[in-house]
Amino acid sequence: MKGNIVTRPHLLIISREKSRILLNDGDVRKMAEDFGYEVVLAANLSKLAQIYDSFFARSFSKHEQKKLGIGAFVSCFIIAATFLILFKPEIRHFKVVNVKVSLRGGPKILAIREEITKPRKPYFEIEQEKTICNVTHPRADLCEMNGDIRIHGNSSTVYLVSTDQLPPQKNNSWSIRPYARKGDDRAMDRVTNLTVKKLHISQQLPICTRNYTVPAVVFSTKGYAGNHFHDFTDVLIPLFQTSLRFNGEAQFLITNHMPWWINKYKPVLQRLSKYEIIDIDKEKEVLCFPSMTIGLKANKEFSINTSESPYSMRDFTKFLKSTYSLKRKFAVRLKNNADDPGSKNKPRLLIISRSKTRRFINLDEIFTMTRNLGFRVVVEETRENVAQVAKKVNSFDVLMGVHGAGLTNMVFLPENAAVIQIVGLGMEWVSKVDFQIPAMDMNLKYLDYKISVNESSLIQQYPLEHHVLRDPPGNMISPKGWVSYRKIYLDQQDVKIDVNRFRATLLKALELLRS
Repeated sequence: MKGNIVTRPHLLIISREKSRILLNDGDVRKMAEDFGYEVVLAANLSKLAQIYDSFFARSFSKHEQKKLGIGAFVSCFIIAATFLILFKPEIRHFKVVNVKVSLRGGPKILAIREEITKPRKPYFEIEQEKTICNVTHPRADLCEMNGDIRIHGNSSTVYLVSTDQLPPQKNNSWSIRPYARKGDDRAMDRVTNLTVKKLHISQQLPICTRNYTVPAVVFSTKGYAGNHFHDFTDVLIPLFQTSLRFNGEAQFLITNHMPWWINKYKPVLQRLSKYEIIDIDKEKEVLCFPSMTIGLKANKEFSINTSESPYSMRDFTKFLKSTYSLKRKFAVRLKNNADDPGSKNKPRLLIISRSKTRRFINLDEIFTMTRNLGFRVVVEETRENVAQVAKKVNSFDVLMGVHGAGLTNMVFLPENAAVIQIVGLGMEWVSKVDFQIPAMDMNLKYLDYKISVNESSLIQQYPLEHHVLRDPPGNMISPKGWVSYRKIYLDQQDVKIDVNRFRATLLKALELLRS
C-alpha cells in the first residue's frame, strides 16, 4: 500500500567546473546521505529538467514531485549560501572553525600562527593543514582548542577528544609550560609542565565528572611571581590579551597556584573572569570544557604588539584605570609660569627610591634641586598594596626612577604624563626594551638620563681601565651571559646623580608638560 511506503528526501547538488569548485563533493555527499538524503550531482543547469523528470517521476505523483522539488530547491539554496560564506574573501572573517566542528563532528585545535588582522583561511584549507599547538613563538607556547576537552588536574594532562581518525605520522601530543617567559630557564623550571594529548574517542579516556559551558584559560602564576615587573609582563598583560574577548565568561584554571598572588591582583582577575579560580593542581576530578586555551598570548616585553593582537597597551592601561577607579585621565598641562616658585599649578613628581640595589646615593641633593625647579616632590618605594599604589601614582604628572620594577607603576599614570628613567652603566638595552618602548606605547612622554662612569658606584669597585667600566654591554644580553651581567650591573650598582647635569633633563620634562 502506498501509505506504508517510506520515501527518502532527495537532495540535488549543483557542481561548478571553473570557479568556486566544491573540492570535497564526495565528503558532502556522504554527509548528506548519512542524514537520510538521496543525493544527485548535476554539472550544469541545462540538465536539471531531464534529471528532475527521470529522477522523480519513478516514485511520486505530480503533486508529490512539486512538494519535493520545492524542498530540494530550498536545500540547494542553503548549501550554496553556506559555501559562498566559506569562500567569499571579504567575509572570511567569520569563525569557520565552528562550521568545521558541526560538519565533521571532531574537535580541532585552532590555527594561531596567522596574525589576527589577516583574514582566516577557508575551512577546507584549515582541514588539510591539520594545525597543532603553536610552540614556535619566541615568548610563549600556546594551545587553543574547541570540542570535547577534558583536563585531569593532578595528573597535569589535557585530553582533546576527536571523532576523526588520527593520522599515525602526525604529532598528537604536546608539552606546554603555561607561562610567558619562554627561553628563561630559571623562570620556566618553576612552572608545571602540562601534557596535551589528542586522542580518538575509541581510546581509553578519563570520564567527565564535572562539565562546564564556558571556555577555560589555563596559566601559571609561578615563574618570577612577586616581582612587580614580571607580574605584569609575564602574566597580567598576556592574560588581558588572552581573556578579554570572553567578557568575563571564562573559567581560569591556575597551576602553581599561590593564594597571596591571587589576592594581590584580585580586582584585575575578577574583571577578566566572573568565576572562582580553580587550583587545577589540586583537582582530583575530570573537568570538561567546550573550549580551552593553554598558555597566554604574549608578544612584547611589558607591552602589546598590535600586529599580533586586536588590543594595544593603551587599551590595557585604560582597563587598569577602570578596574581601580582611577580618576585622572590626563596629566596637568602647564602654563608658562608653572616653574615659578609661587605658582599654584606645580607639577607633581614621584621619585621611586630603592633600598637595596640601584639606589640614589645623593637623594637629598636630587630632592632639593627638583623642588627648586618648581616640582612638588614625593619620594616613595611604592610597596603598599596595588590599589593604594595605583591611586597614588595616578595623582602624579612625572614618575622618575632608576631602571627597576618600581617603574612598572607607570601603567597607572594619567595619559601625557612624563617618565624619567635613570639609565645606569651598561643598562641601555634593558632600559629601552623594558620601559622606554612600553612608555611610548602607553602614550606617555619619555625621557632618560644616561649616567656617566663617574656617576656609577662601580667606579669604586673596578679600576678605570677595567672592561666593566670601559666597555659595558650596549646590546641584547644572551641568556648565558645574563647571570654575570645581572650580578655586576644590576645588583652591584648604585648611582650618584650630577645634579647640575641632570637639571637639563628636568627642564625638558617641564617643557613636555607645557606641550
